[in-house]
Parts: sequence; structure tokens; C-alpha cells
Amino acid sequence: MSFYGILALAALTLHLLWIGWVLLGWLVTRNRPWLRGFHLASLVYAILIETLGFPCPLTFAEQFFRRRAGLQSYEGSFLLHYLESLIYPDVSPALLTGVAVALCAALLALYALRFRRRHQAGW
Repeated sequence: MSFYGILALAALTLHLLWIGWVLLGWLVTRNRPWLRGFHLASLVYAILIETLGFPCPLTFAEQFFRRRAGLQSYEGSFLLHYLESLIYPDVSPALLTGVAVALCAALLALYALRFRRRHQAGW
């Protein structure tokens, strides 16, 4: 594998870790205010990326390194490319994006409930 191929794989791995953080970060944020703030910002960022169509820097990096390595690149978002082709082959991109945004919004709602409970308990 070439140097750029390794960088493309590293970008893919970092992207998968980022998605894991966005989806599961709430599990490790209790009693860690700075981590909770970072996770909240990550959720908002993920929603903005998906709904406004901004290009994700990690997707851009992976595509760039794949092209430099002489590998076939893909167009569009990371989420749609990998989830649609690997897990949900015949699901519309709009539905897949909607589910991702709904999941992030549900996690934000979980934070709101936790904050409300803490506020009511006088924390």
C-alpha cells in the first residue's frame, strides 16, 4: 500500500472513530463538563454537516488521499457512501440522512433531560 493509501485508511479510521464518538460519547460525559461540552458541540456539528450539506473535512481528506493513491474515490458524503453501500443498499439518501439527524437530535434531547433533572434537583 502506498503512503497516500495509508493516509486514506487513516482518514477512514478517524472518520469511523468520530462517528462512534458522536453516537456513543454521551456514555462517558457524566460528571465531565468539558467532555460533555465537546460532545454537545460534536452533535450540533454533525447535524449541521448533514442538514446543510457542508463538506466534512474528514471526507474531503479521505477522497483526496484515495485519488493521490490512485484508488477509486467516491462523490458525496461519507455516511451515505459507506452506510448505503455496505449496510442499507436500497435506502434513499434522504432517509439515511434523516435517521442520522434524528439520532443526533435524540441525543441532544437526552442531554436536555439530564440538565432538567439536575436543575430540578438543585445541582
